[in-house]
Amino acid sequence: MRKELLKKVKRIVVKIGSGVLTCEDNGIDPAFLDGLASQIAGLRARGIEVVVVSSGAVAAGRPALGLPDRPKTLPQKQAAAAIGQSRLMRAYEEAFSGYDLKVAQILLTRDDLANRRRFQNARGTLDTLLSCGIVPVINENDTVVVDELKFGDNDNLSALVTNLVEAQLLLIMTDIDGLYTADPRTDPNATLIHQVGAVTREMERGAGGSGTNVGTGGMATKLAAAKKVVKSGVAAIIFAGKGDGNLARVMSGELLGTLFLPAGESLNRRKHWIAFTIKPAGSLVVDAGARGALATHGKSLLPSGIAKVEGRFDRGACVRIVDPDGVEFARGIVDYSSQEIEKISRHKSNEIEQILGFRYGDDVIHRDNLVLL
Repeated sequence: MRKELLKKVKRIVVKIGSGVLTCEDNGIDPAFLDGLASQIAGLRARGIEVVVVSSGAVAAGRPALGLPDRPKTLPQKQAAAAIGQSRLMRAYEEAFSGYDLKVAQILLTRDDLANRRRFQNARGTLDTLLSCGIVPVINENDTVVVDELKFGDNDNLSALVTNLVEAQLLLIMTDIDGLYTADPRTDPNATLIHQVGAVTREMERGAGGSGTNVGTGGMATKLAAAKKVVKSGVAAIIFAGKGDGNLARVMSGELLGTLFLPAGESLNRRKHWIAFTIKPAGSLVVDAGARGALATHGKSLLPSGIAKVEGRFDRGACVRIVDPDGVEFARGIVDYSSQEIEKISRHKSNEIEQILGFRYGDDVIHRDNLVLL
């Protein structure tokens, strides 16, 4: 199945964690980068375009600040990133130039992808780079990012970039062989899972945090990234990045790491953007009848089914849709502001104009702008 799936792949995103990219002294590992460049050159020769999402800027800049461990405060992290980002890109340029490959630096924040126009501009830039044979190297813009603009980790960023560039495969290179039945660092009976049809709650509960002092993610963030991409019909593979030629071996179909199969019914690109890229500005609590209409019958959200509005937001914002038990089951783009929804909630659609003095439409969220999670 792997080999058949990989035959169709022409564009991939490769996410490289800090634990893979760095040496024992936490500096950038030149031997790893040389091997990576060699393997990417081989993929390019096969007609496969590669986008790299790379961690490592903070780790590369940390020694200059005299910090023994990963920065604890946001200013320390931003200072380390400011120093390390140029060092990281210089290392990429030196390694890739040996294989006649050029690289380009792309720094993103969540706001860049949440804004639809900037999202499309970023996609156009990346498409142009790839068409010119350039390897984009993407990282979060840690030097300026604040909490509300953060992706959270580069695993999440890699999933969003996969949707952005319309790649057919996400590869996550990490410091562990893949997803295990238990934590192999503490359980000798843990076994590697080679293929996953769907990410379950049990898998998510069993996933651990970061196992190194240079990375922010762990298996939990990698599972979350895989879960995002498979919903858009894209496969993901988590595998050990440090092995000899492992990237090329994975792309040849060898049984390395854990393959996450694409979902049978996938989200289109716009709905994937709504579900995972935009940060929700508030919540709408709906009654049981509205939940059934949305989740079972694919209906739009009408004002009559809304029980409560949480948060303050404008028309066009993304919001969570929560059932009476407090469980989020959908997200969507609202056609009315929070203040307007408060006034029309529990009312019929034909009363909207009488209450507000105007009417954008019958729906608070149209089904085309609504995504079931």
